[in-house]
Amino acid sequence: MHKILAAVLCGLMLAPAVLFAQAEKEKPYPELHIKDGDKVMMLTYFRQRYPTRIEIDNDGNIIEVPLPDPMLEASLHIALSTNGRNWTPLNDNKPIWDQWMRDPYVRRDPDGTWHILATGGMGELDKNEVGPTCLYATSKDLIHWKAEGSLPLMKETKENGAFAKNIWAPEWFYDEENNEYVLVWSSSFDEAGWMNSRLWYSRTKDWESFTPAKVLFDPPYSVIDGTILKEGGKYYLFHKEEEFGAKTGERRAIRLAVSDKLEGPYEIVEGHLNNGQIVPVITEGPSVILDPFEDGYLLYYDFCMTDRFGVSYSDDLTNWEIEDDANFPDAARHGTVSIISSAEAEKLLKAYPNQE
Repeated sequence: MHKILAAVLCGLMLAPAVLFAQAEKEKPYPELHIKDGDKVMMLTYFRQRYPTRIEIDNDGNIIEVPLPDPMLEASLHIALSTNGRNWTPLNDNKPIWDQWMRDPYVRRDPDGTWHILATGGMGELDKNEVGPTCLYATSKDLIHWKAEGSLPLMKETKENGAFAKNIWAPEWFYDEENNEYVLVWSSSFDEAGWMNSRLWYSRTKDWESFTPAKVLFDPPYSVIDGTILKEGGKYYLFHKEEEFGAKTGERRAIRLAVSDKLEGPYEIVEGHLNNGQIVPVITEGPSVILDPFEDGYLLYYDFCMTDRFGVSYSDDLTNWEIEDDANFPDAARHGTVSIISSAEAEKLLKAYPNQE
């Protein structure tokens, strides 16, 4: 019998979630009824069901626990919602662009251009020369996309003479005070990207030249999937604590840190779940937005090992409650939520109609 304390505990916690995920897949997607002038919410994501779950036993050995029905569609998908809780995928939940990418972060800049940063470059750069890369793409209308190329954001940063192993879940934040884009991502120099990971950042004004990477957030735990919201003069950094195993227990879930400055230092907020977290385990890929329909905020994330998505509501950005009645596209992963106009939504519905 394997000594897999973390896996056993995780299995006990996941069993109800698996049943919920199976029931969720049987729900029909809601019909969209969009009126002129309505605010519409857009979820951009890729799709995946993991083939295995990584665990660590009492002896520190890495063990892969098989998961059912694996699949991967590492391309851009879009879903729409008129209330932020119930979502209808476009194109029958199939990709709307065939460019390979994971963790697509899609947001509109002040000039109206949509920018994508995503895990995984295009392969045109030699990683032995520049280190890991991420994808950068743009669009004017959410329908016609252009892959601009790969960004080697860690090319000037080495530890012990070696490049980082990865650039994961890159995002960008527009710094109004300096008229610059701040790119945020996680990188690790360890043998696996989830080990001893930190959040890094770089600045750019033109998406052509970038400042050398610096550490943004280095908490006393491995951290990935950082996203920033500015509200009330403060910067809220939502992120995933990436710790699990016999020593720590199961701690793969979303946490929050706050700072008065974009570049930190960030102070960790002690959430009400699992000794400091703000949503249940195992969750990742946070996206946070001002709720356009109610006074408060919405925090989105995916339950990455049980193939479902979740959303929590807060009126203060600190205390979060799960919205139990939400409905999301099957196998959606690492989504970003944005607001678009009713006219933009209608164009998307026309370009990517559902046939089934």
